Amino acid sequence: MLVRGGEFLPSALRRFWRMLGPGFITGASDDDPSGIGTYVVAGASYGFATLWTALVTFPMMAAVQYTVAKIAMVSGEGLGCVLRKHYPRKIVYPAAIALLIANTINAGADIGAIAASLNLLLPIPIAILILPIAVAILTAQIWGSYRFIAGVFKWLTLSLLAYIGSAFFAHPNLREVLYATVVPQIHWDSKYLSLLVALLGTTISPYMFFWQAAQEVEEEVAQGRKHLWQRRGATAHELKEAALDVNFGMLFSNVVMYFIILATGATLFKAGQTNVQSTRQAAESLRPLAGPLAEFLLAFGLIGAGVLAVPILTASSAYALSECLGWSRGLDRKLGHAPKFYALIGVSTIIGALINFIGINPISALFWSAVINGFVAPPLLVLLMLIANNDKVMGKRVNGRGLNFLGWLTTAAMFAAAIGMLWTL
Repeated sequence: MLVRGGEFLPSALRRFWRMLGPGFITGASDDDPSGIGTYVVAGASYGFATLWTALVTFPMMAAVQYTVAKIAMVSGEGLGCVLRKHYPRKIVYPAAIALLIANTINAGADIGAIAASLNLLLPIPIAILILPIAVAILTAQIWGSYRFIAGVFKWLTLSLLAYIGSAFFAHPNLREVLYATVVPQIHWDSKYLSLLVALLGTTISPYMFFWQAAQEVEEEVAQGRKHLWQRRGATAHELKEAALDVNFGMLFSNVVMYFIILATGATLFKAGQTNVQSTRQAAESLRPLAGPLAEFLLAFGLIGAGVLAVPILTASSAYALSECLGWSRGLDRKLGHAPKFYALIGVSTIIGALINFIGINPISALFWSAVINGFVAPPLLVLLMLIANNDKVMGKRVNGRGLNFLGWLTTAAMFAAAIGMLWTL
């Protein structure tokens, strides 16, 4: 971005904003209520002990999401289409079904979190809010413009940046913070390892793979490249812009993650409130900044993040299954032109909403949905890395050594965390 007289050029800012697309939106959606709930649990349960994970997950997330973007841009197709064409169905279908199950649970937990957040603002029972929220999101997703919805609600996620101010107003011990940031602290017990799996699962989530790939394709279709032969291939400049988009989105996601853990570690953990059971308790971490308004700030943030994330969760699994099965798909298509695609979105949303009526604590549901993602992601990462190094798909754009190192390191870390938790259990 160029500067003149110490000020950013408006045209440069507009170009930069226009360039931010699937990568930035994916990064913003990664801080959904499931992620926020997991970060709150991490900070409240172990203080600053998991701050180091924000530094570790950033290059992992960036490498994985850039690989996803590159696959979609070079092949001209979504991830599910590529898997269907090049790998056995007995591998592809279970992966897509596992994604659908994990996303449905995650979406249900997020809907519950939206309802709990609205309950902080309105004297309406949470149970009464669940289905209307699900129906409203589903209606907007099917008959409205999702791009407009995402554009509006991604700004609401910026309210989560209040955690940054909250962390500093809590006056944390900077020496402890710096030490925990750069020196990994690992506890070899099932609770900590399950938390580690949840942190990895909520930051490197399977739905992000399929969503970003599908949106890269949608962006090209919107530019007039409606035929597959028009979308195949990507220039070095296009890949550079995609890398910047992805890196900015993942950086935003990790900054929010870091300061939520820091804020809750500096407040809830220090106060001995290590067992977080509600969004109202989580809101207490904002009290050093906003006083009695803390719960309202958190509520607005959770509502914005949830309304952004739920459609992305349900749509990403609908994209995955539709691509694998060769169905017509796309959020820009009318209902009559992609009925099975929208049916998957509808069923996933409604089942997810109904999960909230089986008596699971909202924070626990958010946490365990992240754990499930932590188990679904590793096998999908293996497939992703195989595709990225398949010259029949990628041609000369196969992964280089650096990207392969980070990609396989991420895959190994996800497997190790999941196996470690199972071993302790």
